[in-house]
Amino acid sequence: MSTTSVTDHLAGLDHPLREIGEKLRSVVDESLPEATAAMWHGHPTWSLGEKPGRNPVCLVKAYSSYVTFGLWRGQEIVDPSGRLAAGARQMASVRLNAVDEIDPTLFADWLRQAHDLETR
Repeated sequence: MSTTSVTDHLAGLDHPLREIGEKLRSVVDESLPEATAAMWHGHPTWSLGEKPGRNPVCLVKAYSSYVTFGLWRGQEIVDPSGRLAAGARQMASVRLNAVDEIDPTLFADWLRQAHDLETR
């Protein structure tokens, strides 16, 4: 699927992936109002720079039966929930199968920490 905007990309996902993606978008947009949302490498990303991928903070990537919410410097985030799984380089992510697995307070805390890592 080739899209030019985050909105089009999320709208093109099948339910329940669309519901998960849209909920994640609302949490990210509320937590990082200064971030730029854009399609980068085929999935939605939020960056603190004006160009996609410049100071990236997080991403939403849909697969056939789940959505991954990833944080570029997620391995540096304090996560008492233990939900973030380490990935490549400094990344960490959480795999989401249903919208009720999104804890807006927890995810906002992760995003605040990720923002602080990029701006200090």
